[in-house]
Amino acid sequence: MTAVYPILAAVAAYLLGSLSFAVIVTRVMGLSDPRTYGSKNPGATNVLRSGSKAAAIVTLLLDAMKGWLPVALVMWFGQPYGLDDGTVAMVGLAAFLGHLWPVFFRFEGGKGVATALGVLLGISVWLGLATAATWLIIAFFFRYSSLASLVAAAFAPVYYLLVDGVVWYAEGTIAGSIIVMAMLLAWRHKENIQRLIEGKESRLGSKKAKPNAEGAGKSAK
Repeated sequence: MTAVYPILAAVAAYLLGSLSFAVIVTRVMGLSDPRTYGSKNPGATNVLRSGSKAAAIVTLLLDAMKGWLPVALVMWFGQPYGLDDGTVAMVGLAAFLGHLWPVFFRFEGGKGVATALGVLLGISVWLGLATAATWLIIAFFFRYSSLASLVAAAFAPVYYLLVDGVVWYAEGTIAGSIIVMAMLLAWRHKENIQRLIEGKESRLGSKKAKPNAEGAGKSAK
């Protein structure tokens, strides 16, 4: 029976990850669906383009929470049920995959930045904080959310393996799951990477067309 617990934990994590809070929060707050304007990405950055900072902050926190919670629960309570580091890696990756391909939203999800951060915080608070600090530093100096996300994702596995120059002798499956998340996050940002290369990527704080204006423009085509 204990062999079933890791699978059940991963399925539960995937279902939690499949809750697209960008869509849920904007619906509850009476805002436009983030999949209809801006980058059309159901994530906190695109929700911010609706003009509601509150909606963006709530989305960010909830998206991070759904990555953090399953990992934290396994780390806190999993040992009596035979849930080891391998299960930690599996549930973290499952929650992340749920955000990317949510079963409740036709498998059309976001890019996974906040959810990945939540997973890292669940694995280690210091790991999550180091990754978040990297995002903030890059975003502050370069003003590109996508570039900050890519750099932070690239450094996350390094932070996991190295702390003050000392290798963490941790279960390799966790490091593997972090690397997979980083690669998937980079793949989901492939259009952003192309725009960065072409110098067309939008900077943080730049003016964006209002959602209803974009919708009107599309209907006129």
